[in-house]
Amino acid sequence: MSQEQNADLLNWWNEQSFVGKQLFKLEENGEIILCANSNIKERSIAKISPENADTVVKNLVEKFAGVEAKVIEMEVEWLATDDKLKLADKVVSVKEFLHHSNALGDFEKLALLVHDWEHTIYTLSQENYEAKLKLTQLAESLAESDEWKETTQVFKDIADRWKLAGHVDKNRNDKLWNRVEAARKAFHERKRHHHEDNEKDMLHHLDLKIDLVEQAEAIAKSEDWKKTTEAFHRLTEEWKTIGHTINKKNEELWQRFVAAKSAFFDKKREHSIKIQQQQEQNYIIKLAIVERAEALQESKEWNATTQAYLALKEEWKKAGRVPQEKADELQNRFTKSQDHFFEARRQYTEAIRMEQENNYKLKNALLERAEELKYATQWGVATGEMMNLMEEWKKIGPIAREHGDKMWEDFTAARKYFFTRKDEYWEQRKKNEEAQKAARIAQAKDLVVRLEKDIKEEEEKLADFKIAIENITPGKKAAELREHLEKLITDGERQLKRLQEKFAQAERDLAIVPAPAKKENILQPE
Repeated sequence: MSQEQNADLLNWWNEQSFVGKQLFKLEENGEIILCANSNIKERSIAKISPENADTVVKNLVEKFAGVEAKVIEMEVEWLATDDKLKLADKVVSVKEFLHHSNALGDFEKLALLVHDWEHTIYTLSQENYEAKLKLTQLAESLAESDEWKETTQVFKDIADRWKLAGHVDKNRNDKLWNRVEAARKAFHERKRHHHEDNEKDMLHHLDLKIDLVEQAEAIAKSEDWKKTTEAFHRLTEEWKTIGHTINKKNEELWQRFVAAKSAFFDKKREHSIKIQQQQEQNYIIKLAIVERAEALQESKEWNATTQAYLALKEEWKKAGRVPQEKADELQNRFTKSQDHFFEARRQYTEAIRMEQENNYKLKNALLERAEELKYATQWGVATGEMMNLMEEWKKIGPIAREHGDKMWEDFTAARKYFFTRKDEYWEQRKKNEEAQKAARIAQAKDLVVRLEKDIKEEEEKLADFKIAIENITPGKKAAELREHLEKLITDGERQLKRLQEKFAQAERDLAIVPAPAKKENILQPE
């Protein structure tokens, strides 16, 4: 980016406002950085440019709602859980999620919340850690012990006490347990060498079998069926590889081993029976779900039935497994009913889509005609057609939402443009006629005034001619003068009559107000 673009982008950034903005900074290269503090690691969130800045920031602000929702979900579970240590791994997961989420918002508030959870878990697990640390130190102190039997029992006790010590985070727990295992292995290795050095192979075999028995007895109550079954198979194979030992002890150990093994497999068999019974119950539940699904497959209530199928899917998931031999049939019936309904819905939706596309074409044709008519000057014909276009528009069904309201806005805009032009035309015509009317009235008034003046002058001339006739002096030219004056009087009277007629007509014209122009008899827009 140029320096000018950088400056514009920085100015734009300074004008932005969103929750948690104080935690972020914008670099000159357009990179948005989440600044580090005691609970937040510094990292790059996004890189923006003047062209995409608004869109990117808006999306990142919206994305923060999802980040916040995940933390709030964890908070709800935290508040509802009495044993906080059970949530340790989830808290770690949420923390990692926060450290890798690219969004814009108040990360500090969320990070503080996670920090409080971590602190609580650390405090609660510290006592457990101290207890396991003491067991670890005890095991390490016994690694060099020569008290073979007693120490073997102590190591068994350490393992039992370890299980009861409570939760410690996996990292520290594994480190301590590895130390215990290292000490135990070191002890047993020394113990084995001791028996070898003393040529006590039988006792060595005895120890190995004791170890196997203890392992068997330790897992006899386990409910991790698959893992423990594999463990017993492994222990049995190991037993076969161990040589003979003292007969009495060998039989005693074997009976203990068999008893532990039988106890586990008896429990496993009981568990299998319960599972089978539960699966039969689940079958009844799922069969009812299938029947409800099949009852819905012909429904035309598309939205309600879609929601109903979604609800049935949730019930199906919660119902659990059914006997294997019945699972496929149930699943196929359930899937078939859904497929039948959703295929019908798809066909219906496709028909609606095609109808909307056709409506779009029809309305587009009306819009194009309205765009042509908006420039028309044949007001009556064009107005009638505009009104017909509106009636046709009303008869056409809806169009797809993707087209929005633009087509309707363009259509009404074309109508408005036409009717505005028409109103402007008649308004201008009215103004012109009024101006013409005013001009005619002014001319008529001027004519009346001028005629009044001409009539008065003509009357004065006639009066002078008549006086002159009466005062003619007798003489040679008296007759000629009289004849001339009489001709002037005759002409003047004719002229006076013409002027009086014009005057009367001018007064009549002045008294008549010209009627305004009438608009054509046309329909008005709605």
